Amino acid sequence: TERKYHRHGESLKTRSTELGSAVTGSSLTTVLPASVFKSIVLSSESRKELAKQAKITKEKRRAQIDGRHRYLISRLADGIDLSEQQVEEIIISDDKFQLIEQFFAPSGLKKLLFFYQDVLQEKSNTSLRQDESTNNLLQKNLFITLGSTEDFTGTCAFFLRTSDEVVTASNVSQEVTFGMFDCPDGNILQGLEFFLSQIMIPTLKSQQNWGAVEEGLKNSQIQEFLYAVDKFVSTLSSSRQNIEDKIQLTEVDIDIYVRNLKNPSDYITAG
Repeated sequence: TERKYHRHGESLKTRSTELGSAVTGSSLTTVLPASVFKSIVLSSESRKELAKQAKITKEKRRAQIDGRHRYLISRLADGIDLSEQQVEEIIISDDKFQLIEQFFAPSGLKKLLFFYQDVLQEKSNTSLRQDESTNNLLQKNLFITLGSTEDFTGTCAFFLRTSDEVVTASNVSQEVTFGMFDCPDGNILQGLEFFLSQIMIPTLKSQQNWGAVEEGLKNSQIQEFLYAVDKFVSTLSSSRQNIEDKIQLTEVDIDIYVRNLKNPSDYITAG
């Protein structure tokens, strides 16, 4: 605001004009204080520097990619219906990229998890209309996770290893197992039950080679193992149905039973 002061006798009159008309045709530096303009320039330079560092980090990671990473990328691309190029770009941009290296290392991580699900995207307030729903901000994202820091609401792709051997490009297909299961409508128990009952158990029961166990499915220990897995899935199904209120206990008005109890014989009869 431009203020012009006119002294008229003992009174001071103030006249204001709009900033827009005052600065028409002026440069930004003539409108903003020097300190504000400097902070804007620094902020812009900081963003450029961060983007530059992020690009350098991505290229370093891209240079590290070998046959082991290609194996993971191809499995993820096939399972989630993304291109291998898309998966590679996502992986090298992920801030948990180091978990992959820890998974490959000798005596390293036993599991490597990826979630593919709707994630709330951050947008600046200026890009949002007041009537815009938050649903419009959800976008499918693939990301590496520890499995304990984010809610699981979509698809989980996992890699498992059972030995402590270092994972190399030549043994990755033998050392690493890949699998996926969904969490329909946020119901993780239903997804796990389907994965075990429809995928894992049929696969185990059709398994011909059980390593050192020459008898295979005829071996008593193998049969006990498969029975235990079947029992676990059955228990899991019952638990899921209970949680979903499929089994409901009827509320009983206990007053009608205890209202007229007066002596021990009445209690015995009621019992």
